[in-house]
Amino acid sequence: MDSEIKEEIPVHEEFILCCGIETQVLKCGPWTDLINAQIANRPKLLIFIIPDPNAQEIKDIYGLRGQVEHKLAFLRTHVPKEMKLVVIGHSIGCYFSLQVLKHAPELPVIRSFLLFPTIERMSESPNGKLATPLLCWLRYAFYVPGYLLLKPWPEKIKSLVIRMLLRRMNLQSEFSFLNILEPFCLINAAYLGSQEMMEVVKRDNETIKEHLSKLTFYYGTIDAWCPKEYYEDMKKDFPEGDIRLCEKKIPHDFILYFYQEMADMVADWLKDDLSKI
Repeated sequence: MDSEIKEEIPVHEEFILCCGIETQVLKCGPWTDLINAQIANRPKLLIFIIPDPNAQEIKDIYGLRGQVEHKLAFLRTHVPKEMKLVVIGHSIGCYFSLQVLKHAPELPVIRSFLLFPTIERMSESPNGKLATPLLCWLRYAFYVPGYLLLKPWPEKIKSLVIRMLLRRMNLQSEFSFLNILEPFCLINAAYLGSQEMMEVVKRDNETIKEHLSKLTFYYGTIDAWCPKEYYEDMKKDFPEGDIRLCEKKIPHDFILYFYQEMADMVADWLKDDLSKI
């Protein structure tokens, strides 16, 4: 019987200063410092993943525009200029991906995957209609109680709560989730969310049209953040584009239970691009 050998890929967590802000970076592979590594030892391609979030000082770093500038600063500071890039965005990360293409056309991006893209009409989506009043108007009412409740907790208690939640959800993680119980992080997340509801309204058709040949959109059929109607509108406006609809009922927050299935799918889509490098 044939045995399947799986190569162990090293994954490590790193914190760097980017735009004056401590930034968490998860790196897959043996490379730690791409800028100072010898060219012969560098990978030919870097896959840059912008999840649903969370050089010089940037004004309003935790706002929508500040987060875009933060991603651009990271790429310009920590990635060699000649290195080819594949940019993968999920949810609001897809908005950031399009902004990277728009504001940094000099970056050698060969492909970009936009998974469950929240790039338009966020406040009009089913989830947006619920989230908008909470994030834009009622979030202030939770700031003080949240701070008073969570700030005094010792790290051991927070770690225990996180472990219990992960166990209850049947999830495992190699990295710390303590920051999700930090009042400062929750406040910043709510602030960014409020800007998403107010500012992610009109789809950036100009940027999409300019880079359409390197874009792949993947919409869900049960996604309350970007409903099927948004997929149909995209297909109508860009009939020649690579715009796909999920047939497996994968939810918007696929990173909880469907991460392997999505990773395999994206890896398969990438095969042709990788064969040309």
